[in-house]
Amino acid sequence: MTRALDPTEYTPCFRWRKNQIVCEGVALDAIAAREGTPSYVYSRAAIESAYRKLDAALAKALGKTPHTICYAVKANSNLQVLRLLSRLGSGFDIVSGGELERLRRAGVKGERIVFSGVGKTREEIAAALRAGILLFNVESAAELEVLAAEAARLRRPASAALRVNPDVEAGAHPHISTGKHHHKFGIDWQHAWKLYLAHRDSKWIAWKGISAHIGSQILSVAPYRESVGKLAGYVRGLQRAGVSLSYVDIGGGFGVRYTTENPPPFEKYAQALAAELRGIDCHVFVEPGRALVANAGVLLMRVLVTKDAHGKRFVIADAAMNDFLRPALYDAVHPITRATRPHAGGRRRASDAAIAGPVCETGDVFLDSWPLPEAKPGDLLVLWGAGAYGFVQASNYNSRPRPAEVLVEGSRFRVIRKRESVAELMRGE
Repeated sequence: MTRALDPTEYTPCFRWRKNQIVCEGVALDAIAAREGTPSYVYSRAAIESAYRKLDAALAKALGKTPHTICYAVKANSNLQVLRLLSRLGSGFDIVSGGELERLRRAGVKGERIVFSGVGKTREEIAAALRAGILLFNVESAAELEVLAAEAARLRRPASAALRVNPDVEAGAHPHISTGKHHHKFGIDWQHAWKLYLAHRDSKWIAWKGISAHIGSQILSVAPYRESVGKLAGYVRGLQRAGVSLSYVDIGGGFGVRYTTENPPPFEKYAQALAAELRGIDCHVFVEPGRALVANAGVLLMRVLVTKDAHGKRFVIADAAMNDFLRPALYDAVHPITRATRPHAGGRRRASDAAIAGPVCETGDVFLDSWPLPEAKPGDLLVLWGAGAYGFVQASNYNSRPRPAEVLVEGSRFRVIRKRESVAELMRGE
């Protein structure tokens, strides 16, 4: 990638003010000066805007058919982000007992929670039953047996759906495609059909829905049409067999723009879903994560050193793959720019560089051959599109403390997760 980008042109609530990039009303260099780097910075207004736009698009397309946005907690699980979405009216999609506990601490009631995930433990299932969650998305016959046993033990019938694997190809990278038969997720329809019928009169399993999830960072409505069309057919077939469902969970995966992608607007996704669900009398769930928070966040980092090796320019920053894993894990491309423009007469020529971190891995490179104005130690850089799958995938590899998280609200900002200390690295050892 050699073309310089200005992400402020397509990222909400981040813009240039004179020679500085500001998030809402706060200059990024002011945040870095006070809180240090690396630091994640999120815009409250951007999260609110994305949620409301998706909610409005679904309401318009689905008409009288009710819907719930179940935010995928795995995308960004900071308690303040969860509380913000809860106040907006969001439901939540979880994949672990830890995420269930986060929602409890954020004040979210169980009736707003859907539990997905291919490997739920007995303890997690029991905790979710005690919390009175809205729906279990069951992914195997073995899991269904455990769910029924725990429901009987606790004397709490389980509201359940089967996650069907619709064999639909989608997702921007093989690691985030989830809807083909060779993936670990879900159950093929022939097997699911038998499970629905076998447990139709169960005392402890209450069939309430059906679900599917085909991938992430999907940039076309066509895979959704195919998947949701199949789900609608399954609902009709089950109804004829005496299994009436209340919920259709179509999953998430709506794509966002990181560099030059061109994802459909929320209205196009919503219209495609509505067209396939016409005549289905069910409450519709969608499970977006990235689409609500990715472009609401950035990762701030400072240049440590620059070096040239056999004609190649390296810019080494204080953030690394342990802080932001997506480039190493998915070959994901996230733009990196300077946080300030040079003053008149001091403009620096952009030339291609490898922007890397200090972790002792060859793969610790955010971008290769990326156009970046000449950088010097201490310069503040901005990695864009870091609001989703950023901090949640951070680790302590190389015994590096994890970054701070900051939330901007208008002209003010606050730390919503303090930076780890070196002493905290040894906690529990």
